[in-house]
Amino acid sequence: MKKAFKILGGLLILAIFGWVVYYLYNQTKKDPIVYETEAAGLDNVIMKTVATGSVVPRQEIEIKPQESGIITDIYVEPGDEVKKGDLIAKIQIIPEMVQVNNAETQLKKAKINYKNAEVEYKRKTELYNNGVIAQSEFLDEQTRYENAKEDVEAADNNLQLIKMGVTKKMGNQTNTIIKATIEGMVLDVPVKVGNSVIKSNTFNDGTTVAFLADMNEMVFEGKVDETEVGKIEEGMDLLLSIGAIDKEKYHANLEFIAPKGVEENGAIQFEIKAAVSLKEGQFIRAGYSATADIVLDKRDSVLVLKEKLITFSNDSAFVDVKTGEQVFEKKFIETGLSDGIKIEILSGINEGDEIKIPKS
Repeated sequence: MKKAFKILGGLLILAIFGWVVYYLYNQTKKDPIVYETEAAGLDNVIMKTVATGSVVPRQEIEIKPQESGIITDIYVEPGDEVKKGDLIAKIQIIPEMVQVNNAETQLKKAKINYKNAEVEYKRKTELYNNGVIAQSEFLDEQTRYENAKEDVEAADNNLQLIKMGVTKKMGNQTNTIIKATIEGMVLDVPVKVGNSVIKSNTFNDGTTVAFLADMNEMVFEGKVDETEVGKIEEGMDLLLSIGAIDKEKYHANLEFIAPKGVEENGAIQFEIKAAVSLKEGQFIRAGYSATADIVLDKRDSVLVLKEKLITFSNDSAFVDVKTGEQVFEKKFIETGLSDGIKIEILSGINEGDEIKIPKS
């Protein structure tokens, strides 16, 4: 009986030992690595840089009043199309009391001088008609009389201008009516009826009554990093992508590169401007954010590979070309233009060659 137990114990130990050996063997055994491949083929390679900015009208102006006062009427709203000379708004002049007082005083003085000159003129006219005084003396008095008359009219006009911004002789010409100075669209009217406005002067830019712009001529304004600005030049084509318009692309022509850069977030940025080409009926709102793809170089229908398939070492580039079932041969290749994803292959492999995809 004891002998049987010993035999069973030995068999159990032997079975456990065998299982351990089998388990360790399976743990150390590795599955063969199977590499996938990708074929070299023909494609286009476009090297480009991206500029961010916005689309704005080429000509946008601010309409300001010629006199200070209070807005009494506004004749336009944002989005309205206007022509040069169309009414924008009307203001009521609120004159300064000191100016009014001085103007009224000048008018009173002018009237007093005129009355005295009129009396003297009538007296000398009678003397001249009777042959008592010479013609030269009479003409001098006539000149003084006419000057006094003009002084009264000038003082009266000055008082009217201060109070109302217009004189009787001016007719429809008045500084209280604000008119459009260009043809275009009203972008914004930042004032309301009742607001006080100030005319532009040496110490103040004046109150903006309306923004006008020609929306048929739009410009992309963006910025390019200093590392890229040396690669671009005026006349290049840009492809605009506008964030608010998903399905539409717009072409633009680069027409300006700033000669001086500005620092932004530790990097030097150069301003660029490009004329946007709009088809008939197309409309872009002012201020849309946009990105511009600037084509720096391009290759059409050339042999290309994805850069991730290439091993770069010093100044050389290599790929593993399939020669058999999971058999690869390392070959030296010469590369050309790259867009960051695809790269042009100048020599070393042919179209259709299967290239090993490295394991990441």
